Amino acid sequence: MRIIAAILFLSIVLLACGKNSDDSDTADVTDESSNEIVVDDESADDTSSDNDAADESDDDTIEESESNVDTTESFALTSSAMEEGGDLPIYYTCDGQSISPPLTWSGAPEGTVGYAIAMHHVPGPGDTHWYWVIYNIPAEITALTEGETDVGTFGTNSVNDLNQYAPPCSQGPGTKEYTITVYALSAAPDLPDPTVVDRDTLLAAISEITLGSAEINVSYTRN
Repeated sequence: MRIIAAILFLSIVLLACGKNSDDSDTADVTDESSNEIVVDDESADDTSSDNDAADESDDDTIEESESNVDTTESFALTSSAMEEGGDLPIYYTCDGQSISPPLTWSGAPEGTVGYAIAMHHVPGPGDTHWYWVIYNIPAEITALTEGETDVGTFGTNSVNDLNQYAPPCSQGPGTKEYTITVYALSAAPDLPDPTVVDRDTLLAAISEITLGSAEINVSYTRN
């Protein structure tokens, strides 16, 4: 009987050890599986980060493409009688017919409702002579013929203070440079006294409503 009881006890012990071993193996497999899942999660995070980086790269590409779009209109002033950096024909000076030159402009900025024109010369620091001031030029007008007097409103000139074009008539020696500028305006200028508008008054009145400007520079040398 003692032998039989010992055999039964030994069997029970062996069965218990086998069960614990199986549980341990199962736990190890479960832990390894959990570790694999964690690794998979990290892989998923890496994939998500890669996708986010790709999306940001695409956004940057779109923004860069949009920034390269040129939205600036080319506002230009030309003349059939002269070219930029060329000579002012004698015909438009006091040595000729004393009439204003022809002008044409194009590419005005969006929102332009009218134009103004000024012609000036800077003989020295702090000194400016002006020969031509016109404002209230309608938006549909994009050219002036030579000697034009029926478009817009004339301001004064510094030669005789009259509301008209004054032909350049330099008394000093050497070549003189003259600048003609057209201004595209978003509104009509508000002038303190419309009967007396010199170049400085006009420029002050349009400083906040100028959408763009274009100019042509020419030279004249008196013999």
